Amino acid sequence: MAFSYALPWNPGEQKMHTLLNAPEHENPTSSLLTPQAAYLLQRAPLLAVGTVDAQGRPWTSIWGGEAGFARSLGGSVMGARTRVDRRFDPVAEALFEGNEDGEVVRRGEGEEGKMVGGLTIDLQTRKRVKLYGRMVAGALKKVVGDEDEEEGGEDALTEDFGQGEVQLVVNIEQSLGNCPKYLNKKQIVPGPSHPRLISQSPNLPPEALSLLLKADLFFLSSANGTTDMSTNHRGGPPGFIRVISNTLAGAQLIYPEYSGNRLYQTLGRLQMTPAVGIVVPDLATGDVLYVTGVAEILIHGAAAQALPRSNLAVKITVIEARFVEKGLPFRGVEGEFSPYNPDVRFLPTEGSIAAGYTTTAAATTEKKTATLVAKEVITPTISRYRFQVQCHREKEDAPMYKAGQWVALDFSNHLDEGYSHMRDEDPRSLNDDFVRTFTVSSPPGSLAHDEFEITVRTVGPVTEFLSRRGRVGLDVPLLGFGGEYVIGRPPGDGDGGKGEDVIPFVAAGVGITPLLGQVSELDLTKLWLLWTLKTDDLDLVLDTFAKAPSLAERTIVFLTGDAGGDEQSVIRVETLGATVKRRRLEKADLEEVEAQTWFLCTAKSLRSRLIEWLEGKTVVFENFDY
Repeated sequence: MAFSYALPWNPGEQKMHTLLNAPEHENPTSSLLTPQAAYLLQRAPLLAVGTVDAQGRPWTSIWGGEAGFARSLGGSVMGARTRVDRRFDPVAEALFEGNEDGEVVRRGEGEEGKMVGGLTIDLQTRKRVKLYGRMVAGALKKVVGDEDEEEGGEDALTEDFGQGEVQLVVNIEQSLGNCPKYLNKKQIVPGPSHPRLISQSPNLPPEALSLLLKADLFFLSSANGTTDMSTNHRGGPPGFIRVISNTLAGAQLIYPEYSGNRLYQTLGRLQMTPAVGIVVPDLATGDVLYVTGVAEILIHGAAAQALPRSNLAVKITVIEARFVEKGLPFRGVEGEFSPYNPDVRFLPTEGSIAAGYTTTAAATTEKKTATLVAKEVITPTISRYRFQVQCHREKEDAPMYKAGQWVALDFSNHLDEGYSHMRDEDPRSLNDDFVRTFTVSSPPGSLAHDEFEITVRTVGPVTEFLSRRGRVGLDVPLLGFGGEYVIGRPPGDGDGGKGEDVIPFVAAGVGITPLLGQVSELDLTKLWLLWTLKTDDLDLVLDTFAKAPSLAERTIVFLTGDAGGDEQSVIRVETLGATVKRRRLEKADLEEVEAQTWFLCTAKSLRSRLIEWLEGKTVVFENFDY
């Protein structure tokens, strides 16, 4: 009977534990193939496989397609038999060194077999187990013909489509079960494979860039020299991998490391040997992107500067990338996204507002505190909050912000509960920094020089905290003001849009706030406000018209929901001069306004629809999608 023994932490893992203040704990990795790992191995439809090539570069691939292709062969030995891309799969290439005639490759007596990292994974049940071992034997043979070929007749039975069958035997030396966080559910089914190499270079073709924009998972391998290696999964919302640059010299990618189990096994190996191999599958088409490159671990401020709102990130400089069309013999049917997925974190160059407050906070040592001095409830879900800024030095008697800017406030002192591995009652809080940006809704100069107001809807932990527990005297760190969203100013227009005959602004609900902060500086005779909101928010309309009476006659209000007891409010809105339409905003409503440049402040879904309707027009909005 084999017995598992405790494995020590390697120096790279120890370094990561120190840098990220992880508590001392034993390495939970088993030194053999556990019964739990063996059970999942034969029931999971996928196996991510990693190895290093003759140049010492790590690569990762993904094999399988249906349960049963891999299993325990007894003791800590596993075997796998499955279809692969014989021509372009870099892991198959590295393991068999071009041998595709079916000849069995064995390790010699007294020799160590090639390193093999693995991850057996069932995305449908969100279960995965990491594996590591040494190759004992294997074979790769050519498969001729394609039973899935619809056309081609007898020729299809003899044509070489680049398919192969791999048989692999590995002696497992490590296994470890991982948590289900960030695994997006997918049902894996077999699919046709006709591998065609689209690109092989350090930079990425358009097809690969398109794949990264929608990818919600990838697999990566890191190796500790020739000692051992780690293969694992990374998942998130579609597009969580961002492309920093894509030049002929090589592309640069970055992704956030979300809150995990704090073992840091992959990152520990990257600390020792900064080489990484990743595979990004397109489970809808069977296309696949293989990358090997150099990794740089970014921690704390460095991570936030490169990928705002991140405390830990990995930047990859691509050495070689292969994009293979229809290289995978399986497909994935989309299911539920992980409830732990945070929002996509955008690069500073992509217009992330978070980059503005990250830069502001990093560039100054002056500590600022915003103190809540007044709170006004406008509707059941919308409130106005007035803050006074306390600085550690005297400020000049001038507004702290410009019209159209936002303010970034840090609520982590009030809401951050510290680390926990899982938090099913509030999963998204594990990666929440509790920093929020709000449009300043008070025009500059309308309040005392050290005060500002925000008008917000209660939705999410921060605004719920303000609504339920926010009391006069509440102190919140202020990270800074930023943004240049000026209604009426097209991009690159330095005259503030004075040449525009019509200034159309489309707002949804509390998206009126940019206009509130700029109304005193706008020529309202040029403005057309198309404002869509629920009937429950009519008091916000009345509040807005009370502050800017002449705005009413320049406004069309689109009401959704049953007016019911608010019928009197509807009449009051119409009496003030606004037009009220009891329906949703439609494309035809936009076509009635003759204007080349449009300004928007809506939720992402409506904004996408508006941009489609306004094809050929200049559309200006501020991106809060981070």
